Amino acid sequence: MTTTTVFFAALFYVATAILVLGLARKIYQYASTPAPLKIPTTPAPTTKTGVVLRMAREVILFESLFKSNKWIWLFGWLFHVGLAVVLFRHLRYFQYPVWDIVSLELVQAAGKYASFAMVAGLIGLWARRFLVDRVRYITTLSDHLILLLLIGIGITGMSMTFVSHTDIVGLKAFMLGLMRFEINPLPEDPLLMAHLALVATLMIVFPISKLLHAPGVFFSPTRNQVDDPREHRHLAPWAAELEK
Repeated sequence: MTTTTVFFAALFYVATAILVLGLARKIYQYASTPAPLKIPTTPAPTTKTGVVLRMAREVILFESLFKSNKWIWLFGWLFHVGLAVVLFRHLRYFQYPVWDIVSLELVQAAGKYASFAMVAGLIGLWARRFLVDRVRYITTLSDHLILLLLIGIGITGMSMTFVSHTDIVGLKAFMLGLMRFEINPLPEDPLLMAHLALVATLMIVFPISKLLHAPGVFFSPTRNQVDDPREHRHLAPWAAELEK
């Protein structure tokens, strides 16, 4: 067992613990934060079914971003859809046997080329932080570093797919071993190690970064509230206690 293998095994156990516990803590905070007022962004749905449909459009199509800025919507949607397809393709590294739908040739091919859309979207989002005055004014160093980290993950992954292939069998054995608390040898490939180090870094910083908008959107009162203040009185639990 090499030092590199032990290092990456420990790194992924630590990164996974931080990601899971950090996300669970933030989601608990979001869920337990009071929403004392009715503040849905109008025009808003007047039924719960309408709220579900609105949230689905927001998460899948980025509806409000589309209405706000077409260029940001284009780059943001390209990145997120590309990332989703790439991650779905990556499921094969964590499954044995692999789901039929994941092993489909169409899914695997789509996952390869979706990485181009993912990186193109990221470059567009990064460029706007330099080229648009008002966006550049509010951009911080952490915004640049997160985008650079994501682009680095995309480019190292694409390099292993299209330029210098890595030992996929060895990588899958390493990942499956980690899930069973067994440490199998990690292929000694510099590109693979760079890719895995960047992914682990992303997992560690995710719970303390702006990337938390992913779970946060589901708890936004401007999106998840029903617009029915004339039909039903909105009473927060803490306010109900005061009226007793």
